Amino acid sequence: MKRYHLNILLYRFCLCFMLSAVPVAHAYGFTFTDHTGKKLSLSDFKGKWVLVNFWATWCPPCLKEIPDLVSLYENRKKDVMVIGVAMDYRNPDVVLKHAKRLSVTYPIVLGDQELARQIGPVSMLPTTYVFDPEGKPAVYKIGIVSREALEEFMRENSKIPDSQPAGKVQQKGGR
Repeated sequence: MKRYHLNILLYRFCLCFMLSAVPVAHAYGFTFTDHTGKKLSLSDFKGKWVLVNFWATWCPPCLKEIPDLVSLYENRKKDVMVIGVAMDYRNPDVVLKHAKRLSVTYPIVLGDQELARQIGPVSMLPTTYVFDPEGKPAVYKIGIVSREALEEFMRENSKIPDSQPAGKVQQKGGR
C-alpha cells in the first residue's frame, strides 16, 4: 500500500513538472478596442515592435514606468507601437485621468483578464509583452521595464545589423 501511494505521488510530481515545463503558448494576434473606440490588432502594426503593457492606477511600479513608455513611443513611432492596457479598475474615468496626468499619448485599452488571455498570463502588474516586427512574441517581462532596456532588447534582436534607436536614451546622471 505504501508503494502504491509513493507511485501516485511520483506520478503527480512528474505530471506537474511536465506541465510547468511546457512553454506558455502566446497568441500571434489580438484585437483590442481602445478607450476612443478604435480597433487595435497586432496585424495592423506589421513592421513595428509592439509593446503591450498591462498596468493599474494603484500600482506604483506601473506608474513609474509609464514616462519611459511615453518617451519610447514618442521618439520611435515609426518602428514602435505601445498599447497600455489598464487592469483592475472600477471607474474608467479614473484610468483616463491618470493617463492624462501622465501625458500618455499611446492608446489606452480598458482591460480585464479575458482580454489579457488573448496574449498570455498577467499574474502581476506591471507585465509587458513585446512582439517583434513580424508579429511574433519576442519576450515578456513581469515587473518594471525601462526605455533603455527595451531599446537594448530591440537593438540586439533586430534583423537589421547595427540598427540604432531613433531617439536618444537619456542616461541617469544628467548628461
